[in-house]
Amino acid sequence: MQDTGKTAMLEGGCLCGAVRYEVEDAFLYAMHCHCSQCRRATGAAFKTFGGIGAESLRLLPGSGPLMRYGDAEAHDLHCSACGSLLWSSLSGGTRLHVTYGTLAATPAMAPQCHIFTGSGAGWYRILDDLPQYDGFPT
Repeated sequence: MQDTGKTAMLEGGCLCGAVRYEVEDAFLYAMHCHCSQCRRATGAAFKTFGGIGAESLRLLPGSGPLMRYGDAEAHDLHCSACGSLLWSSLSGGTRLHVTYGTLAATPAMAPQCHIFTGSGAGWYRILDDLPQYDGFPT
C-alpha cells in the first residue's frame, strides 16, 4: 500500500449526535488533567485530551450549534443540545484540547502524563505509572 502522506482523520461527536467533527490524528501531546475546572466540566475525576492546532479540526456538515463557556483567550465548546464537552480552545483559539472521550476511534497517541495532580479529586487514586505533574509540563 502506498503512503499518500495524508494524515488519518478521526471522527468525534457529542452524546446526542447533534454535533459531529473530524480531527487529524496528529495530536502533539495527550494528557489526563485533574484540575478542578476539568473535573467540573466533565463530572469525572479528570479530563483526557489531546492537544492540536485549531486548523486540524472541522465541524462536519449538518452539525448543530455549539455552546461556548469562557472568554476569548480560553473557552470550552459544548453541544448546545446535550451539553457534551467536545474540546477546549486555548491561546486565543489557535490550539485545541480535544476530549478523547468524544472520539469514535482510538487516537494514535495515548495519554503521556497526569497534570494538575495536586488539585485532584481526593476520592480518586492514580493507579498507572505515567508521570505526574502539579501543573502543565513545559
